[in-house]
Amino acid sequence: VQLQASGGGLVQAGGSLRLSCTASGGTFTDYQMGWFRQAPGKVRDFVGQINWSGSSETELYQSTVKGRFTISRDNAKNTVYLQMNSLKPEDTAIYYCAAKRTKGGYVGYEYDYWGQGTQVTVSS
Repeated sequence: VQLQASGGGLVQAGGSLRLSCTASGGTFTDYQMGWFRQAPGKVRDFVGQINWSGSSETELYQSTVKGRFTISRDNAKNTVYLQMNSLKPEDTAIYYCAAKRTKGGYVGYEYDYWGQGTQVTVSS
């Protein structure tokens, strides 16, 4: 499975961005999808996840982004999205999408496939 993330950029604090991640080479609905981020000098951190069905009930978020970020997926387009609103300078990081082959609700960092990352920079 190959994952291609896009949509990053430079935005002012309080602004919004939507990241996309398109998968190819596999059956998209076999995979739970996650978003992670890595800020300069820090370890990669969990942002959120959504299971194979895309049900909003399966969304899970890190506490610092809950209520500001929303994950969704379009299984017909093999794409998962990360809508980021009310962005803060501390959201500046490289954002990665990842795929975990499971029908269950896995929580962790052991994803099977990772995208290349897209830079998000939030200016104050």
